[in-house]
Amino acid sequence: MPQVRADLEALTRIPSVSLDAFDQAHVDASAEATAALLRAEGLDVEIVREGGRPAVIGHRDGPPGSRTVMLYAHHDVQPPGDDTLWDSPPFVPTERDGRLYGRGAADDKAGIMAHVAALRAHGDDLPVGVTVFVEGEEEVGSDSLATILERHGEKLRADAIVLADSTNWAIGEPALTTTLRGMIRVVVTVRTLDHGIHSGMFGGAVPDALTALVRLLATMHDDAGAVAVEGLRSGVAADLDYPESRLREESGLLDGVSTIGTGSLLSRIWTQPSITTIGIDAPSVVESSNTLVPSASAKVSMRIAPDEDDMEAFALLKAHLEQHAPWGAQVDVHLDDRGLGFAADAEGPVYDQARAAFADAWGVPPVDIGVGGSIPFVAAFAEQFPEAAILVTGVEDPDARAHGANESLHLGEFERVCVAEAVLLARLGAL
Repeated sequence: MPQVRADLEALTRIPSVSLDAFDQAHVDASAEATAALLRAEGLDVEIVREGGRPAVIGHRDGPPGSRTVMLYAHHDVQPPGDDTLWDSPPFVPTERDGRLYGRGAADDKAGIMAHVAALRAHGDDLPVGVTVFVEGEEEVGSDSLATILERHGEKLRADAIVLADSTNWAIGEPALTTTLRGMIRVVVTVRTLDHGIHSGMFGGAVPDALTALVRLLATMHDDAGAVAVEGLRSGVAADLDYPESRLREESGLLDGVSTIGTGSLLSRIWTQPSITTIGIDAPSVVESSNTLVPSASAKVSMRIAPDEDDMEAFALLKAHLEQHAPWGAQVDVHLDDRGLGFAADAEGPVYDQARAAFADAWGVPPVDIGVGGSIPFVAAFAEQFPEAAILVTGVEDPDARAHGANESLHLGEFERVCVAEAVLLARLGAL
């Protein structure tokens, strides 16, 4: 583990943000560093590009007749955001109270190092064939993944796929992620005028676009805060104890602010649809004038039930926004991004061995959980390799704060993740 941690810290120091606005030489550097780690463990490694960021594919055969396991992670990271919100520099890995802080320390460079740790644990006696696939653009939508799967799919084919990009239920309580919500992201633009006009001279008779946009956005929820777009599916979440006090603590919900929606808390965040306005283009407060705004836009993120078709969900959302335009305002809905959800049939010998491996590492059996976030590549793997057992595992915990300031990895849990994966390979080799 000391060397695993040292290598994790070295990866975390590389600011491999895959958004176009950032220096992509760092993404190249993280791909090279990942490739070097895999070559050191005896894998045949190549770096592939199919119109996007570099991905790393490495393979090593197992004993004759053994199964092949594909291990997935990604080496790109989210932007750090406002450095002043971090208690230590985002790309200087720093330990505090048993946690390693840094952008990518958890999401998902810990996933890379969990795979490397499992390989190191077995040394020259690898019990199964292993293919490691480390993507380089997961944080920007995996646009070239479909082409990679099309052109390199045979190199990635496996009996079991371990996708190390999720979370565990709690510190000391491991989990397998068996459901993921899908995702639709749109940009909605509202127009009421062909130019801006004086708000005093025409206000009261002429609607401005920003007010119309606000009223339109408000129609997407009912008075309880539940999604009001008709026709969307909802699912039932696992029956786990998740009190409101835990939700408040994990989310940072302020005192006096109520939860929204109906049904169990876990169904609201795992299997029901949700809608969030994540951005608005409008005059800023400091630059605003007494003008009726002619047009305004908002970016809306909708999470959909694990079994919902993403394009059908988009059609329902688009129809709702168009039909609820206030005062006859012109409404344009542009599809910005989409992704299918995932629901695993988590039964069979591979899942049995995975649960046993988690129990070996943690000393307690894992629970099956859902995740409200969307990981569209999981559905892509499920479609490409329908015969493979897909295991979505976690290196994070509820306080990892992935994508936010002070992202961190619980080092004790990370060691258990590494042990569990090494044991899993041994158990799959013994099947």
